[in-house]
Amino acid sequence: MNRMEILAPAGGPESIMPAVRCGADAVYLGAWSLSARASAQNFDREQLRQAVEYCHARGVKVYLACNILMFDNELKRAMEIIEYACSIPVDALIMQDIGLISLVREAAPDMRIHASTQMSVHTPKGVELLSKMGFKRVVLSRELSRDEIAEIAKESPIELEVFVHGALCMSVSGQCYFSAMLGSRSGNRGACAQPCRLPFSVSGGTGHDLSLKDCSVISHLRELQDMGITSAKIEGRMKRPEYTAVSVAACRQSLDTGRVDADLSEKLEAVFSRSGFTDGYFTGKLGADMFGIRSKENVTSATNKIYSSVHSMYKDERQSIPINAVLDIHSGRQSTLTVTDNENRSVAVSGAVPEKALKVALNEEKCRSYIQKTGGTPFFLESFKADIDNDMSMPALALNSMRRDALDKLMQMRTQRDAVTFDSITYPETSTRKKTLPKYFRARFTNGEVPDEFLDSELIYVPIDLKDSEYNSLLDRGFAVAVEIPRGMFGIERKIYDRLIHIRSLGINEVLASNLGAVELAKELDMDIHGGFGLNITNTKSVEWAEKNGLLDIELSFELKLEQIAMIGGRIPIGIITGGRLPLMLTRNCPADNSKSGEMVLRDRKGIEFPMHRYGACTEILNSVPLIMSDRKRELSGIDFEVLRFSVENLVEIGENLRVFNSGKSGNTAFTRGLYYRGVE
Repeated sequence: MNRMEILAPAGGPESIMPAVRCGADAVYLGAWSLSARASAQNFDREQLRQAVEYCHARGVKVYLACNILMFDNELKRAMEIIEYACSIPVDALIMQDIGLISLVREAAPDMRIHASTQMSVHTPKGVELLSKMGFKRVVLSRELSRDEIAEIAKESPIELEVFVHGALCMSVSGQCYFSAMLGSRSGNRGACAQPCRLPFSVSGGTGHDLSLKDCSVISHLRELQDMGITSAKIEGRMKRPEYTAVSVAACRQSLDTGRVDADLSEKLEAVFSRSGFTDGYFTGKLGADMFGIRSKENVTSATNKIYSSVHSMYKDERQSIPINAVLDIHSGRQSTLTVTDNENRSVAVSGAVPEKALKVALNEEKCRSYIQKTGGTPFFLESFKADIDNDMSMPALALNSMRRDALDKLMQMRTQRDAVTFDSITYPETSTRKKTLPKYFRARFTNGEVPDEFLDSELIYVPIDLKDSEYNSLLDRGFAVAVEIPRGMFGIERKIYDRLIHIRSLGINEVLASNLGAVELAKELDMDIHGGFGLNITNTKSVEWAEKNGLLDIELSFELKLEQIAMIGGRIPIGIITGGRLPLMLTRNCPADNSKSGEMVLRDRKGIEFPMHRYGACTEILNSVPLIMSDRKRELSGIDFEVLRFSVENLVEIGENLRVFNSGKSGNTAFTRGLYYRGVE
């Protein structure tokens, strides 16, 4: 029977003890400069070592979050931290960056790696590709329904981890550029400023149409366990230790008993909630009921009385490790106590030489009464045997001393783990490209109405759901056509697979893939793959991975500065988006569904409008103004192609944008340079 793990967040050292004592099977935490929760306290070298030893002594695993995108000049420093993690060692690394992952596979192939939810994997094919990349586990996207999780679990060759409690991002993790674009604080780099919690609204909506309630599917844990899910993950490395304690305790109780009692449920909501909780994604009940904010009542519900009550939940050690003890007491020689734990670690200690009993002799039951006093330790006595000569006696103090000595040594032994081998590696060469300017441009459209002016483009990307007549028309007119596989494929992967087979029969064999699941789909169908920005390629090693996996070329992340792009090495062509509205979010719960009018426009507090566009199983929230780089082409050094990205523009606007692009000027409308000059944290 699958025993599902309860995985607890630890934003800092003070959260470790509450997590462990309240029943966590594993904790995840961040190290300095490698974590997707940069605002959390995180752990320095010594704190990390102490946390690993504390947890391992108590049978709890430790996963180190290394789940941010890395730039070329950061990879060596990151690998130094990972080398230290291998020496302690941690039990697994939670990772996002494809380049860093490739380096870890080279340097430490025996280190377990888990795919962060930041990798945006939400389909069976995405999980399949991760398995081929050497992952042992994937943290699935939060937006999946129970049926979709079950479908993935049925086919998955590796372990699956599911978020069961905590904050919900409006965007699919790894596909949010909102904070980066608005303030250069990248969610993909652990510096998200959470602008989505501010008042963004659709007409007639909730007023906070980018702010979701916290997820809680704690009542469904046994159902997830029955599906074969390996780990139930609690979000919250930026929250207080009391939050960690209560959420772990609630998960433990739900999994062990099938329910959470009223008192614990009350504490769970009191320590942190946003207008209550939601299980909308899991149950498939999307809509306005999923939205909520952190109200004054939510904040004040966490009283000192509540916190005091929570503290009492983890004041004592949780006795969760069974031990077997054997006591030998024989005349004329030192007594011995041998203690063995559930992992077959064993220690033996010597004690006093017994004396002849003057009154009451020792027996097995009396000795058990001393050896089973394991309070203050994580151990409990499961079985006990004693071999005692007749008429022997020993002071209680001597028996107690043997027990303490044996358990102390066993605890110390349990902290010891063999280091994971870490070999030296060669880092990829950067700045290997010729510093020429882009030769080609491509254009992305959301329908089949492509003006003839784009016949000069190297390639056009069009939707996967056009009519056959539209595809045929584009081909007859002389366009080089590729279909865009949606970044959001929740529940529709099989449909997309069948659709690609049909499109291929029409003579189109090229695709734009911006998700790992899309890459694996196209590889299985032997199609020509162009990698999109959603793959979050930010360093040379990631470009090399793309080439190794059969991609013809790659759009780099638009979170890179031009000077960083100029340093990128690798051999396959690279491109960047240089025109059009940049996508800020990819969301499954479309804000427009909160509006009676269905208007596909989101507005901030100042009335600035952010248009939206549905594609696949998700909605893209777009920037308020277009990106324009047409007057800066001389600065696009080392880039092979540019991409003009059209989404909500009409034919007149598309034509005007192309004229601006060809003119070498910026035009007369409001625009942005994106992040190509200011970059991100």
